[in-house]
Amino acid sequence: MPQGKVETVPQDGLTTRQRRNQPVLAVHTGPGKGKSTAAFGMAMRAWNQGFPVGVFQFVKSAKWKVGEEQTMLALNEVHERTGAGGPVEWHKMGQGWSWLRRSDDAEQDHAEAARDGWREIARRLSVEQHRFYVLDEFTYPLKWGWIDVDEVVETLVNRPGNQHVIITGRDAPQALMDAADLVTEMTKVKHPMDSGRKGQRGIEW
Repeated sequence: MPQGKVETVPQDGLTTRQRRNQPVLAVHTGPGKGKSTAAFGMAMRAWNQGFPVGVFQFVKSAKWKVGEEQTMLALNEVHERTGAGGPVEWHKMGQGWSWLRRSDDAEQDHAEAARDGWREIARRLSVEQHRFYVLDEFTYPLKWGWIDVDEVVETLVNRPGNQHVIITGRDAPQALMDAADLVTEMTKVKHPMDSGRKGQRGIEW
């Protein structure tokens, strides 16, 4: 899309405005850094438009204090206090999805927890609960066979309304990429870890 101009105009009977306002399914995949970071940047744009944002993290530990989480929840507080932006919800599989009741010492089956998360996301899509969804590291439970790829693709393709969905993680299934409107592959050219440097504040979290 050089200089913001489309290269082809499909003969789909839609006006430019209708085509522009279609919901987007995006996939950020590949071995490089920045997949989640880019998704959260888009989430901040959605928040600024007043869209209700739902973030669902499928792999990251609940003990990790990621900067994007603190930022997005702070934006939710701004929304509640001033009405600016939109509401934000943030859910981590690692601490048990907030809509499930589990005892603190219960042994959790990670695959079943991932399926619980997907079932709730599918329910929310069906009732158009959010306008913008980030399914962070969702490609991994798909790759591991915890969640059926065909079911996910069918649900996403047939989601009602104008709900944007961004999925991140390595090794995205081909069927998911085929169904997506936007696929970006992050390719590593060089990384500080190549020279033995570990993650640091302000860069990784």
